[in-house]
Amino acid sequence: PADHGGEVIKTEPPGGEPTRHIGASDGRSNVYFRSLNRGKKSVVLDLKDARNVERLLALTATADVFVESFRPGVCDRLGVGYAQVSQCNPGIVYCSVNAFGNSGPYRDRPAHDLAVEALTGVLSMTLGDDGRPALPGLPMADIASGLNGLAGILMALIKRQRTGRGDYVEIAMLDSLLAATPNIMGPVLAENRAPDPKAQRTTGGAAFYRLYDTRDGRQVALAGQEPKFVERVLTALGRPDLIELCTSGPGPHQRPAVEALQAFFESRSLQESLDWLASLDVCYAPVNTLLEATVEAQVVARELLLDDERGRKFLAPAIRFAAEPARPSLREPLLGEH
Repeated sequence: PADHGGEVIKTEPPGGEPTRHIGASDGRSNVYFRSLNRGKKSVVLDLKDARNVERLLALTATADVFVESFRPGVCDRLGVGYAQVSQCNPGIVYCSVNAFGNSGPYRDRPAHDLAVEALTGVLSMTLGDDGRPALPGLPMADIASGLNGLAGILMALIKRQRTGRGDYVEIAMLDSLLAATPNIMGPVLAENRAPDPKAQRTTGGAAFYRLYDTRDGRQVALAGQEPKFVERVLTALGRPDLIELCTSGPGPHQRPAVEALQAFFESRSLQESLDWLASLDVCYAPVNTLLEATVEAQVVARELLLDDERGRKFLAPAIRFAAEPARPSLREPLLGEH
């Protein structure tokens, strides 16, 4: 709210929101919750009580932005939908984030990230060595809809500066994830066919965009298909005869190059493989564990992990402003503290 110095107030139900109770903790709260909620205030309101609805509406009267992530219609029934909130504050930007949006046959269907990744076909494009879809490590539908929500809110705030009017921003996880697929959607939109992941450029059909096992049971990723990278690696490997195969598009014809590269890396340890690749100025990386990633030289140099006064570690903000460096609060709110 503008009169609270740019504060973010998190409204929670009695008992707290679910992320307070998920995953590892090394202090007064778990890592998941504190990473997403540091610097916020916590207000507990049971919105089934009409008095608490009035309290929330009073907060929105001076707010710039209201964000909710219930299924469509829930906030309206509780009395804090866009119609009710904008009546208290016509300039507010109200953002609803849910799985399927406010229209269509799936409107009222519950879904989390995995279901949306499955419905959009994104899950079908990440196959394990057994040919089955692999469970994703990151919730891409959540991330895509969160970033689209942020972009929509900021655009609505810019419009409000000109017009004085707020807006209703509708964000659906399904819409957001499907909009993020142009790199794999070519065969569908151009040829009306489902792509074979093992034959596509970024999902298994290219020798220079895949993982290779090393002698010590680790993996190295080759991650650049530009002709100059292909030429450098295959020339150093003594296999310039394979260059044309790898620069003529993805597909099964690249199999001889895959086999040659796999045989090479299987004869060397991960560190020996990395040293060899480093000498060639190409795109590559070790497949790190998350723990190994936190001590990578680049991560350390960019100060991507922050420590609070208790020695607890936090992820640093990813956006950097030259004129106003981030000064994140590393304090998460206790339940109902405010």
